[in-house]
Amino acid sequence: MTIQNLKSQNLLLFEVISGSKSFGLNTPTSDTDIKGIYYLPKEQFYGLNYIPQISNETNDEVYYEIGRFVELLLKNNPNIMEILATPDECILYKHPLMEKLQLRDFLSKLCKDTFAGYAMTQIKKARGLNKKIVNPMPKEKKSLLDFCYVLQGYDSVSAPIFLSEKNWKQEQCGLINLPNSKGMFALFYDANTTLGYKGIIQKEISNEVSLSSIPKGQEPVGYLSVNQEGYSKYCKEYAEYWEWIEKRNDERYRTNQQHGKNYDSKNMMHTIRLLQTAEQILQKGTLNIKVCNRAELLAIKAGDMEYDALLEMADELIFSIEKNYATSSLPERPDEEKAIQNLISIREILYS
Repeated sequence: MTIQNLKSQNLLLFEVISGSKSFGLNTPTSDTDIKGIYYLPKEQFYGLNYIPQISNETNDEVYYEIGRFVELLLKNNPNIMEILATPDECILYKHPLMEKLQLRDFLSKLCKDTFAGYAMTQIKKARGLNKKIVNPMPKEKKSLLDFCYVLQGYDSVSAPIFLSEKNWKQEQCGLINLPNSKGMFALFYDANTTLGYKGIIQKEISNEVSLSSIPKGQEPVGYLSVNQEGYSKYCKEYAEYWEWIEKRNDERYRTNQQHGKNYDSKNMMHTIRLLQTAEQILQKGTLNIKVCNRAELLAIKAGDMEYDALLEMADELIFSIEKNYATSSLPERPDEEKAIQNLISIREILYS
Protein backbone atom coordinates (compact mmCIF):
# COMPACT_ATOMS: atom_id res chain seq x y z
CA MET A 1 0.00 0.00 0.00
CA THR A 2 1.39 3.39 -1.03
CA ILE A 3 0.22 6.98 -0.64
CA GLN A 4 -0.81 6.92 -4.29
CA ASN A 5 -2.93 3.81 -3.59
CA LEU A 6 -4.68 5.65 -0.75
CA LYS A 7 -5.61 8.49 -3.08
CA SER A 8 -6.57 6.40 -6.09
CA GLN A 9 -8.83 4.19 -3.93
CA ASN A 10 -10.41 7.19 -2.14
CA LEU A 11 -9.26 5.99 1.27
CA LEU A 12 -8.27 9.41 2.63
CA LEU A 13 -10.16 10.92 5.56
CA PHE A 14 -7.95 13.92 6.26
CA GLU A 15 -4.99 15.56 4.56
CA VAL A 16 -3.13 18.66 5.73
CA ILE A 17 -0.04 20.78 5.19
CA SER A 18 1.99 20.40 8.36
CA GLY A 19 5.28 21.57 9.80
CA SER A 20 6.60 25.11 9.39
CA LYS A 21 3.85 26.17 6.97
CA SER A 22 1.08 25.23 9.41
CA PHE A 23 2.96 26.90 12.29
CA GLY A 24 3.41 30.12 10.31
CA LEU A 25 7.18 29.69 10.48
CA ASN A 26 7.88 28.95 6.82
CA THR A 27 10.54 30.81 4.87
CA PRO A 28 11.27 30.79 1.10
CA THR A 29 13.45 27.68 1.53
CA SER A 30 10.95 25.69 3.62
CA ASP A 31 9.81 22.27 2.42
CA THR A 32 6.15 21.28 2.27
CA ASP A 33 5.33 18.52 4.75
CA ILE A 34 2.08 16.60 4.34
CA LYS A 35 0.25 14.56 6.96
CA GLY A 36 -2.92 12.56 6.54
CA ILE A 37 -5.42 10.06 7.93
CA TYR A 38 -6.77 7.06 6.01
CA TYR A 39 -8.81 3.92 6.46
CA LEU A 40 -7.99 0.52 5.03
CA PRO A 41 -10.15 -1.47 2.61
CA LYS A 42 -12.50 -3.72 4.59
CA GLU A 43 -10.71 -6.97 3.69
CA GLN A 44 -7.36 -5.57 4.81
CA PHE A 45 -8.69 -4.19 8.08
CA TYR A 46 -10.43 -7.44 9.00
CA GLY A 47 -7.64 -9.62 7.63
CA LEU A 48 -3.99 -9.96 8.57
CA ASN A 49 -2.63 -7.08 6.51
CA TYR A 50 -3.21 -4.18 8.91
CA ILE A 51 -1.04 -1.17 8.02
CA PRO A 52 -0.91 1.49 10.77
CA GLN A 53 1.22 4.05 8.92
CA ILE A 54 2.37 4.87 5.38
CA SER A 55 5.05 7.36 4.37
CA ASN A 56 7.14 8.33 1.37
CA GLU A 57 10.89 7.71 1.15
CA THR A 58 11.89 11.10 2.54
CA ASN A 59 9.35 10.87 5.37
CA ASP A 60 7.97 14.34 4.68
CA GLU A 61 4.62 12.79 3.77
CA VAL A 62 3.18 10.60 6.54
CA TYR A 63 -0.32 9.09 6.75
CA TYR A 64 -1.88 7.30 9.74
CA GLU A 65 -4.64 4.69 9.78
CA ILE A 66 -7.64 6.12 11.66
CA GLY A 67 -7.32 3.66 14.57
CA ARG A 68 -3.62 4.41 15.01
CA PHE A 69 -4.43 8.12 14.83
CA VAL A 70 -6.97 7.89 17.66
CA GLU A 71 -4.58 5.74 19.71
CA LEU A 72 -1.90 8.46 19.49
CA LEU A 73 -4.42 11.23 20.17
CA LEU A 74 -5.31 9.50 23.43
CA LYS A 75 -1.63 9.66 24.36
CA ASN A 76 -1.50 13.40 23.50
CA ASN A 77 1.29 12.77 21.02
CA PRO A 78 2.44 16.28 19.95
CA ASN A 79 2.74 15.55 16.20
CA ILE A 80 -0.71 13.93 16.13
CA MET A 81 -2.44 16.61 18.21
CA GLU A 82 -1.02 19.25 15.86
CA ILE A 83 -2.53 17.44 12.85
CA LEU A 84 -6.00 17.68 14.39
CA ALA A 85 -5.33 21.35 15.28
CA THR A 86 -4.30 22.28 11.72
CA PRO A 87 -5.58 25.75 10.68
CA ASP A 88 -8.34 25.74 8.05
CA GLU A 89 -6.10 27.31 5.40
CA CYS A 90 -3.72 24.32 5.65
CA ILE A 91 -6.40 21.62 5.33
CA LEU A 92 -6.28 20.03 1.87
CA TYR A 93 -9.12 17.57 2.39
CA LYS A 94 -11.47 16.69 5.25
CA HIS A 95 -14.02 13.87 5.18
CA PRO A 96 -17.26 14.74 7.03
CA LEU A 97 -16.67 11.80 9.41
CA MET A 98 -13.62 13.61 10.84
CA GLU A 99 -16.07 15.93 12.62
CA LYS A 100 -16.53 13.09 15.11
CA LEU A 101 -12.96 13.67 16.32
CA GLN A 102 -12.91 17.04 18.05
CA LEU A 103 -9.67 18.46 19.45
CA ARG A 104 -11.35 19.49 22.72
CA ASP A 105 -12.07 15.83 23.48
CA PHE A 106 -8.36 15.03 23.55
CA LEU A 107 -6.76 18.02 25.28
CA SER A 108 -5.59 16.97 28.73
CA LYS A 109 -2.90 17.38 31.37
CA LEU A 110 -0.97 14.64 29.59
CA CYS A 111 0.48 17.42 27.44
CA LYS A 112 2.90 18.23 30.27
CA ASP A 113 4.53 14.84 29.79
CA THR A 114 4.24 14.78 26.00
CA PHE A 115 4.74 18.31 24.63
CA ALA A 116 6.95 19.55 27.48
CA GLY A 117 8.54 16.13 28.02
CA TYR A 118 9.55 15.88 24.38
CA ALA A 119 10.89 19.46 24.48
CA MET A 120 13.02 18.64 27.52
CA THR A 121 14.42 15.65 25.64
CA GLN A 122 15.34 18.02 22.82
CA ILE A 123 17.07 20.35 25.30
CA LYS A 124 19.24 17.45 26.46
CA LYS A 125 19.87 16.59 22.83
CA ALA A 126 20.83 20.20 22.11
CA ARG A 127 23.25 20.20 25.04
CA GLY A 128 24.84 17.03 23.69
CA LEU A 129 24.93 18.49 20.18
CA ASN A 130 26.55 21.64 21.53
CA LYS A 131 29.38 19.47 22.88
CA LYS A 132 29.73 17.72 19.50
CA ILE A 133 29.98 21.02 17.61
CA VAL A 134 32.41 22.63 20.06
CA ASN A 135 34.52 19.49 20.50
CA PRO A 136 34.93 17.74 17.14
CA MET A 137 36.42 14.26 17.38
CA PRO A 138 39.32 13.16 15.12
CA LYS A 139 38.44 10.41 12.64
CA GLU A 140 41.46 8.31 13.67
CA LYS A 141 40.28 6.29 16.62
CA LYS A 142 42.42 5.95 19.72
CA SER A 143 43.37 2.49 20.94
CA LEU A 144 43.42 1.10 24.46
CA LEU A 145 47.19 1.79 24.46
CA ASP A 146 46.38 5.53 24.60
CA PHE A 147 44.65 4.90 27.93
CA CYS A 148 47.64 3.09 29.47
CA TYR A 149 50.08 4.87 31.78
CA VAL A 150 53.46 3.90 33.20
CA LEU A 151 54.24 4.95 36.77
CA GLN A 152 57.31 7.12 37.20
CA GLY A 153 58.00 8.00 40.81
CA TYR A 154 55.03 10.01 42.08
CA ASP A 155 53.81 10.70 38.54
CA SER A 156 52.84 8.77 35.43
CA VAL A 157 53.44 9.08 31.70
CA SER A 158 51.30 7.77 28.86
CA ALA A 159 52.46 4.41 27.55
CA PRO A 160 52.98 5.64 23.93
CA ILE A 161 55.25 8.46 25.17
CA PHE A 162 57.10 6.12 27.54
CA LEU A 163 57.76 3.65 24.72
CA SER A 164 58.74 6.37 22.27
CA GLU A 165 61.30 7.85 24.67
CA LYS A 166 62.94 4.45 25.03
CA ASN A 167 62.55 3.58 21.35
CA TRP A 168 60.65 0.45 22.37
CA LYS A 169 57.80 -1.35 20.59
CA GLN A 170 54.62 -2.22 22.43
CA GLU A 171 54.59 -5.62 20.66
CA GLN A 172 57.74 -6.61 22.57
CA CYS A 173 56.23 -5.83 25.97
CA GLY A 174 54.84 -8.36 28.40
CA LEU A 175 52.31 -7.81 31.19
CA ILE A 176 51.30 -9.77 34.27
CA ASN A 177 48.60 -8.95 36.80
CA LEU A 178 49.53 -7.39 40.11
CA PRO A 179 47.69 -9.16 42.97
CA ASN A 180 44.95 -7.10 44.67
CA SER A 181 45.49 -4.17 42.26
CA LYS A 182 42.71 -3.74 39.72
CA GLY A 183 43.96 -2.28 36.45
CA MET A 184 47.63 -2.48 37.50
CA PHE A 185 50.24 -4.64 35.74
CA ALA A 186 53.95 -5.33 35.96
CA LEU A 187 55.60 -4.36 32.66
CA PHE A 188 58.43 -6.33 31.05
CA TYR A 189 60.35 -5.78 27.82
CA ASP A 190 61.94 -8.31 25.46
CA ALA A 191 64.57 -6.41 23.44
CA ASN A 192 65.60 -9.53 21.49
CA THR A 193 62.07 -10.85 20.82
CA THR A 194 63.03 -14.30 22.15
CA LEU A 195 60.65 -14.58 25.11
CA GLY A 196 57.32 -14.70 23.24
CA TYR A 197 55.71 -11.70 24.92
CA LYS A 198 52.24 -10.83 23.56
CA GLY A 199 52.53 -7.05 23.72
CA ILE A 200 50.39 -4.60 25.67
CA ILE A 201 47.56 -4.98 23.14
CA GLN A 202 47.39 -7.53 20.35
CA LYS A 203 45.29 -5.40 17.94
CA GLU A 204 44.39 -1.73 17.54
CA ILE A 205 40.76 -2.65 18.25
CA SER A 206 41.55 -4.68 21.40
CA ASN A 207 39.30 -3.91 24.36
CA GLU A 208 41.62 -5.53 26.92
CA VAL A 209 45.37 -5.62 27.47
CA SER A 210 47.23 -8.86 26.76
CA LEU A 211 48.84 -10.94 29.46
CA SER A 212 52.08 -12.84 28.84
CA SER A 213 53.87 -15.75 30.41
CA ILE A 214 57.00 -14.25 32.02
CA PRO A 215 60.05 -16.55 32.52
CA LYS A 216 61.56 -16.69 35.99
CA GLY A 217 64.35 -14.26 36.62
CA GLN A 218 62.96 -11.47 34.45
CA GLU A 219 62.75 -8.08 36.14
CA PRO A 220 59.93 -5.60 35.44
CA VAL A 221 60.90 -2.36 33.69
CA GLY A 222 57.97 -0.55 35.25
CA TYR A 223 54.36 -0.73 36.33
CA LEU A 224 51.47 -0.01 33.99
CA SER A 225 47.98 1.32 34.83
CA VAL A 226 45.02 0.88 32.46
CA ASN A 227 42.12 3.38 32.47
CA GLN A 228 39.57 0.85 31.22
CA GLU A 229 36.55 2.97 32.15
CA GLY A 230 37.99 5.99 30.36
CA TYR A 231 38.54 3.92 27.21
CA SER A 232 34.98 2.53 27.32
CA LYS A 233 33.55 6.05 27.69
CA TYR A 234 35.70 7.28 24.81
CA CYS A 235 34.54 4.42 22.53
CA LYS A 236 30.89 5.26 23.25
CA GLU A 237 31.41 8.98 22.56
CA TYR A 238 33.40 8.19 19.41
CA ALA A 239 30.62 5.97 18.06
CA GLU A 240 27.92 8.54 18.90
CA TYR A 241 29.90 11.40 17.33
CA TRP A 242 30.57 9.68 14.01
CA GLU A 243 27.00 8.37 13.83
CA TRP A 244 25.88 11.99 14.25
CA ILE A 245 28.30 13.08 11.49
CA GLU A 246 26.88 10.42 9.18
CA LYS A 247 23.24 11.28 9.84
CA ARG A 248 23.38 15.04 10.39
CA ASN A 249 21.59 17.44 8.07
CA ASP A 250 24.52 19.13 6.30
CA GLU A 251 22.51 22.20 5.31
CA ARG A 252 21.38 22.72 8.90
CA TYR A 253 24.91 22.11 10.16
CA ARG A 254 26.29 24.77 7.78
CA THR A 255 23.69 27.21 9.11
CA ASN A 256 24.80 26.43 12.66
CA GLN A 257 28.41 26.99 11.66
CA GLN A 258 27.57 30.28 9.96
CA HIS A 259 25.81 31.81 12.95
CA GLY A 260 28.69 30.61 15.11
CA LYS A 261 26.64 29.99 18.27
CA ASN A 262 27.60 26.30 18.45
CA TYR A 263 24.09 24.87 18.84
CA ASP A 264 21.40 23.47 16.54
CA SER A 265 19.30 26.61 16.19
CA LYS A 266 16.39 24.96 14.34
CA ASN A 267 16.17 22.30 17.02
CA MET A 268 16.12 24.95 19.74
CA MET A 269 13.43 26.94 17.91
CA HIS A 270 11.10 23.94 17.89
CA THR A 271 11.99 23.16 21.50
CA ILE A 272 10.89 26.62 22.62
CA ARG A 273 7.78 26.37 20.41
CA LEU A 274 6.78 23.06 22.00
CA LEU A 275 7.21 24.45 25.51
CA GLN A 276 5.12 27.50 24.60
CA THR A 277 2.47 25.17 23.16
CA ALA A 278 2.34 23.12 26.38
CA GLU A 279 2.02 26.37 28.36
CA GLN A 280 -0.86 27.48 26.09
CA ILE A 281 -2.75 24.18 26.48
CA LEU A 282 -2.51 24.17 30.27
CA GLN A 283 -3.15 27.89 30.64
CA LYS A 284 -6.01 28.36 28.15
CA GLY A 285 -7.27 24.83 27.51
CA THR A 286 -6.81 25.31 23.76
CA LEU A 287 -4.31 24.40 21.06
CA ASN A 288 -3.61 26.99 18.38
CA ILE A 289 -0.54 25.85 16.44
CA LYS A 290 -0.25 29.04 14.34
CA VAL A 291 2.36 30.96 16.36
CA CYS A 292 1.91 34.57 17.41
CA ASN A 293 5.64 35.15 17.98
CA ARG A 294 6.97 34.32 14.51
CA ALA A 295 9.74 36.95 14.64
CA GLU A 296 11.08 35.68 17.97
CA LEU A 297 11.11 32.04 16.87
CA LEU A 298 12.72 32.81 13.51
CA ALA A 299 15.36 34.85 15.34
CA ILE A 300 16.15 31.73 17.40
CA LYS A 301 16.33 29.67 14.19
CA ALA A 302 18.73 32.22 12.70
CA GLY A 303 21.01 31.89 15.72
CA ASP A 304 20.44 35.45 16.94
CA MET A 305 20.14 34.37 20.58
CA GLU A 306 22.87 33.06 22.85
CA TYR A 307 22.70 29.40 23.84
CA ASP A 308 22.63 30.11 27.59
CA ALA A 309 19.81 32.66 27.10
CA LEU A 310 17.74 29.99 25.33
CA LEU A 311 18.30 27.51 28.14
CA GLU A 312 17.18 30.18 30.61
CA MET A 313 14.06 30.82 28.51
CA ALA A 314 13.34 27.08 28.47
CA ASP A 315 13.74 26.85 32.26
CA GLU A 316 11.27 29.74 32.72
CA LEU A 317 8.74 28.05 30.44
CA ILE A 318 9.11 24.74 32.28
CA PHE A 319 8.46 26.57 35.59
CA SER A 320 5.34 28.18 34.07
CA ILE A 321 4.14 24.81 32.75
CA GLU A 322 4.46 23.22 36.19
CA LYS A 323 2.56 26.15 37.73
CA ASN A 324 -0.25 26.03 35.17
CA TYR A 325 -0.46 22.25 35.42
CA ALA A 326 -1.40 22.57 39.09
CA THR A 327 -4.31 24.94 38.35
CA SER A 328 -5.48 23.64 34.96
CA SER A 329 -9.11 22.57 34.64
CA LEU A 330 -8.25 20.06 31.92
CA PRO A 331 -8.86 16.37 32.67
CA GLU A 332 -5.91 14.22 33.65
CA ARG A 333 -6.39 12.13 30.51
CA PRO A 334 -8.71 12.20 27.47
CA ASP A 335 -12.03 10.33 27.68
CA GLU A 336 -10.91 7.02 26.19
CA GLU A 337 -14.37 5.45 26.18
CA LYS A 338 -15.82 8.36 24.20
CA ALA A 339 -12.94 8.29 21.73
CA ILE A 340 -13.33 4.56 21.14
CA GLN A 341 -17.08 4.89 20.63
CA ASN A 342 -16.49 7.62 18.05
CA LEU A 343 -13.90 5.45 16.32
CA ILE A 344 -16.31 2.51 16.20
CA SER A 345 -19.00 4.78 14.80
CA ILE A 346 -16.64 5.98 12.05
CA ARG A 347 -15.65 2.42 11.15
CA GLU A 348 -19.27 1.20 11.10
CA ILE A 349 -20.19 3.91 8.60
CA LEU A 350 -17.10 3.33 6.45
CA TYR A 351 -17.55 -0.44 6.32
CA SER A 352 -21.35 -0.60 6.10
